[in-house]
Amino acid sequence: MGGPLRGERYTSALSAPLREPFFLTNARETQRADTQPPRAYRQPLMTRTAPRTKARAAARLAAVQATYQHEMEGTAMPVLLNEFHQHRLGATIEDVEYAEADVDFFDDLVTGANARAGEIDVLIEGKLAKGWTLARLDKPMKAIIRVGTYELLARKDVPVAAVISEYVDVAHAFYDKRESGFVNGLLDGIAKEVRA
Repeated sequence: MGGPLRGERYTSALSAPLREPFFLTNARETQRADTQPPRAYRQPLMTRTAPRTKARAAARLAAVQATYQHEMEGTAMPVLLNEFHQHRLGATIEDVEYAEADVDFFDDLVTGANARAGEIDVLIEGKLAKGWTLARLDKPMKAIIRVGTYELLARKDVPVAAVISEYVDVAHAFYDKRESGFVNGLLDGIAKEVRA
């Protein structure tokens, strides 16, 4: 969790570095990685999951991005939601087609995490190691953990393992394995408290 490393790239929606190589090494070798959205938001080449699952995964990533944007810019919630509805969810941006997101689920995650921010932050602070505060975490990490915590608190219809796994996947889009493990451990600790 720190500054960017050499060769990292940035998304247009978040100014957090993605931990992917500058150039992709798969079959599309000529396509630059810095033009690709985070892995969790791209439509996969092979469909292995149900459309609802993909739509919810896209909604989670977009909710993290919106939460980050709200914290960085202070964008009013109605304006922020409208921007994502009209210009990001399921859109094609710079010849990249973003996955269709479950709009209602996205709205619930963003507005719910915002409305319950105080309660969520207390839960997160209670699970951080001694000497750590929420302010010490970088903003993209805070957004991931806040939205994940909200889903654990409010979306009892989603199993704990699914919530944790999904936000670990979101973390993989922005961070290395170490930070993804941090998300896993923190959300697991919060789940044991709020879903007991």
